[in-house]
Amino acid sequence: MGDGRAIVIAGAGIAGLTAALALNAKGFNIVACERAEKLSEIGAGIQLAPNAGRVLASLGLERAIAAAAIEPKTVDLIDGPAGRLIAAIPTADFRARYDFPYRVIHRADLQSILAKAAGRAGIRLDLGATVEGFMAQPGGLLVRTRKAGGGTDVISAVLVIAADGVWSSLRAEIDGSARPHATGRTAWRAIISADVARDFVAIGRVGLWLGPDAHLVHYPVAQGAAVNLVAIVSEAWDRPGWSAPGEAAELVRRFAGWSARARGLLAAPVAWQKYALTALDPTGPWVADRLALIGDAAHAMTPFLAQGAAAAIEDAAVLAETLYAAADLPRALATYAEIRRPRVARLAAATDRAGDRYHFGGLRALARNAALRLAGPRLVLAQHDWIYGWRPAGERQAA
Repeated sequence: MGDGRAIVIAGAGIAGLTAALALNAKGFNIVACERAEKLSEIGAGIQLAPNAGRVLASLGLERAIAAAAIEPKTVDLIDGPAGRLIAAIPTADFRARYDFPYRVIHRADLQSILAKAAGRAGIRLDLGATVEGFMAQPGGLLVRTRKAGGGTDVISAVLVIAADGVWSSLRAEIDGSARPHATGRTAWRAIISADVARDFVAIGRVGLWLGPDAHLVHYPVAQGAAVNLVAIVSEAWDRPGWSAPGEAAELVRRFAGWSARARGLLAAPVAWQKYALTALDPTGPWVADRLALIGDAAHAMTPFLAQGAAAAIEDAAVLAETLYAAADLPRALATYAEIRRPRVARLAAATDRAGDRYHFGGLRALARNAALRLAGPRLVLAQHDWIYGWRPAGERQAA
């Protein structure tokens, strides 16, 4: 049913822009509204697993992403306190197993690629515009937006897609929708130059350091010129937002029992930003008549399997395909939720379990490390076939 009728998308992050491109490709007329007056993706890096990369490639973005992203040599699992390698998964195994690469990219670079593609496609992008509400009219909606400098606009649309994140202002329009809840952990993030990082780690690799009540992730971004650091710690802190300043000395104290290399890496950034890890119950309602949630607005999850953005990208592909094939748009939204909810619930549960395993200490950590060494990289990767083997509609699905 891609007949040029307008769909309004609230939010122009990765979820919103991917949805805009996917829906536009099906013939829908898209208005993407972003409250920020300038696009500036929160966060530093993103891991693009094959399931996300396939969708982006289907939208004609493969060449641009390949030029901006990095395909690391390995994903290294490391014992944080001992500083010893547990297992190394060659990224060539991703290509061989899933016919698509595993990459890392700066979030701002990915958002820029998506925004430029949207511009080429003629998608209307209203910056400094917030979707405040909507009201029903025959066959559709009147959507009210407010401009950052004052004034309002009214858009005639058939649907509203809320891609406005975990703190979505539109989610309350859906009766019984989930509410964000703190997970008891915080993420600390920073970027350092590759020249500084190479004193402690191999630049061309992803490192996942595991330890009691904490773990550390690093990988190259900015075409290898910088390294993205993310440290996750158990912390009862739930301040909303994405960029509270973090005291480096506090973070270093939390990793005091870790190896010298890990401590040196953590001490390197000039400044850290931290945010509370917040999640949503993905089994709650995602749609109501002509409103649908996608991405973090529907199912914000912990980042331990790096699938939050990937799930949002998958959402966009399924939503576009479902709407295109439908004669009744509200019913199509319900079908979209029915298709996506079981997979996202499984992803969310798996990522929570992964976070618990990463933070094992004592005998449980020894058993975990021994099991990973015994399994070997290929079996470790095979356990994630159901995640990375996912394909858009029309292609053979992974089990």
